[in-house]
Amino acid sequence: MSKKEGKGLKSFNKGFQVPDTYIIIFLVVVVAALLTFLVPKGFYETQDISYMINGVEKTRTVIKDGSFQYLTDDAGNVVTEGVALFSGDGGTGFFNYMYNGIVNSSAIEIIAFLMVVGGAFGIMIRTGAIESGLIGLIRKAKGAEKLLIPVLFVLFSLGGAVFGMGEEALPFTMILCPLFVAVGYDSVIAVLVTYVATQIGFGSSWMNPFSVGIAQGIAGIDVFSGAGFRMVMWVVFTALGCGMTMFYAAKIKKTPTISIAYKTDAYFREQNEKTGIDEGHSFGLGHILVLLTLAATVVWVVWGVMTQGYYMPEIATQFFIMGIVSGVIGVIFKLNDMKLNDIAISFKDGAKDLIGAALVVAMAQGIMQVLGGSDPTTPTVINTIMYNISNALSGVSGAVAAVLMYLFQSVFNFFVVSGTGQAAITMPIMAPLSDLLGVSRQTAVVAFQLGDAFTNLIVPTSGCLIGSLAIAKIEWSNWIKFMWKFLGVLMIGAIITVLIAVGIGF
Repeated sequence: MSKKEGKGLKSFNKGFQVPDTYIIIFLVVVVAALLTFLVPKGFYETQDISYMINGVEKTRTVIKDGSFQYLTDDAGNVVTEGVALFSGDGGTGFFNYMYNGIVNSSAIEIIAFLMVVGGAFGIMIRTGAIESGLIGLIRKAKGAEKLLIPVLFVLFSLGGAVFGMGEEALPFTMILCPLFVAVGYDSVIAVLVTYVATQIGFGSSWMNPFSVGIAQGIAGIDVFSGAGFRMVMWVVFTALGCGMTMFYAAKIKKTPTISIAYKTDAYFREQNEKTGIDEGHSFGLGHILVLLTLAATVVWVVWGVMTQGYYMPEIATQFFIMGIVSGVIGVIFKLNDMKLNDIAISFKDGAKDLIGAALVVAMAQGIMQVLGGSDPTTPTVINTIMYNISNALSGVSGAVAAVLMYLFQSVFNFFVVSGTGQAAITMPIMAPLSDLLGVSRQTAVVAFQLGDAFTNLIVPTSGCLIGSLAIAKIEWSNWIKFMWKFLGVLMIGAIITVLIAVGIGF
């Protein structure tokens, strides 16, 4: 390549901007609308099956194998019916997709869940208890930074698993970059124990309400069911990520110049500080009570799901109670100078942070509406698409089908990085498709959550990743050089996990 061509490529890369998730979804709606003019409608017969959970017999409606039929007219020809641009009678139209998606019954429940839980965690975060607890831990670890790596990795992974921690890790990346550089490590480790750990926890979670909870709800299985398998999965992947991080840290401690961030870490080496910790943070009884409230809520939610069959309404209410209790504690102990009105303000802020994700859920439901809806017994385009996909994969085993599901979710995550959004878009298709391919819906959710999270470690469409790298002064291109092996190990582990899930009939 000539120098002139190289400059042109750089100029193109600078000018290129990844489309917003809303733009991508709109383009998907366009494709969906075009498919209604090309793909005939079809439908299935369904049947109820019984299964046991915690000694309680439950039933689920599934597609009857071999029951697919095309919709035909009186002459016996298959029916293809293109969607209208606009519907004036409350029906389905191309431009009606947004409103119809919002008022769809399943979307309303998910949106309400997101708003309530997001608001509750907004109150808890406003107290500053989580931040102060972590900063207190970092202070006490002075002189024992090697032990700090596994402790922080586990805590941030736990944050990703319990409440979908992501952007909340960015301030700690700022704190830890100068600390780790000062003791002979590098800023890469700061990103690993914060952002990377949260994504590993996010992907292997047993109770993240914004990914696992949404995906299971859409798939029609009990929310937070299968927690035992996922807890083991979280322990394994957290230990794997932590082990790789400590191995890398030992190499950097021995030879600092091999770090991809050695040159850019000069910025931190030149800073006249050893920890970068704000001494203004305190950790007292109020913070402890808030954290105990969080722990008690986690136990309560797990108990409710496993023994009482709690679903989205009950779980959202449990988190809402957690938020109120945390807010009251924050006001009484004046945590972060909280006043009574701050409870309402932080609830609104927490809910506001998830409005974008809620609209993605609505738009995803709008896609399904354009394609005719998700009812397998109603003649729709989506039923025909599922039939043809299942036919194409009919010769593969359930294990291969599950791995393909995982790989699909991993690639799809490049375009829609929101876990909630990806669940809303893919699970309405993946759940019934898994029935046709002999894969359990629990395994389909496992494939989703692992595929959704791990590629967040490299995708340039993730604002949280790019923000973490910017704080650490690491170029994305350099990050890829380091991260591809790390991600490769995680993906191999994910494939093995999916195969185990199929093998044990999870």
